[in-house]
Amino acid sequence: MKVGLMGFGKAGKAVANVILQHPDFSLEWVFKNSKTMDHITAKDFLGVSSPDKALIISKQNTNIDDLLDQHSVDIIIDFSTTENIHAYGKTVSDRGIKIISAISHYGDDEKALLKQLSKNTVVFWSPNITLGVNYLLFASSLLKDLAPDVDIEVIEEHFKAKEGVSGTAMKIAETLDIETENINSVRAGGIVGKHEVIFGFPFQTVRLVHESISREAFGTGALFVAKNIRDKSRGLYNFEDILRPYFFKETESTLS
Repeated sequence: MKVGLMGFGKAGKAVANVILQHPDFSLEWVFKNSKTMDHITAKDFLGVSSPDKALIISKQNTNIDDLLDQHSVDIIIDFSTTENIHAYGKTVSDRGIKIISAISHYGDDEKALLKQLSKNTVVFWSPNITLGVNYLLFASSLLKDLAPDVDIEVIEEHFKAKEGVSGTAMKIAETLDIETENINSVRAGGIVGKHEVIFGFPFQTVRLVHESISREAFGTGALFVAKNIRDKSRGLYNFEDILRPYFFKETESTLS
């Protein structure tokens, strides 16, 4: 699949690095705000040997229509800004190009736009696109359904300079319908990110833990999604839609 990448910050660079090394995907271009790095490729910048074009193209020099006319893609992976979906969304959806958005926070306007775009193409959005975190979320929600009255505590650990409660921990609390007071934050050293959900049963405890090691996890998550939406019909999807068949594959095959 030919991929166009929106954004080339810390996360975008890590995602580009993963795409460049994957044989089933080709990074055609990176579309970014500034003109810096306009005359080099992403593979040169990252020092990755790859046959991909990986062009770095500035929005200041090229508009999205011209870019897609010159370098068509099958899918857009967005690690840019909240507002950027307004700039490229309609053009991309009208062409039937699939969209994977990994933007952490969207407002009501953006969420409404995603629904509108999904009438013409496949749109996927997840505030946290790492596969492990979403596996933890889905598994936690299943366990909560089995034991709705269980005591639940969430522990999130991050590097010392991180301010506020992590968005992922807030998402876990929302998914499990628990209060934010049940989130316990730890700030120490250079911890990249760790989330633990503790289920307190009488006489026993179940713990589900996810720990981030590097930002490349965003890339593997994005490509996992890309593989799983390849044959989807147009519509708006999230990680539950992707993971549910894996969790219930055995059950579904037995029933059929």
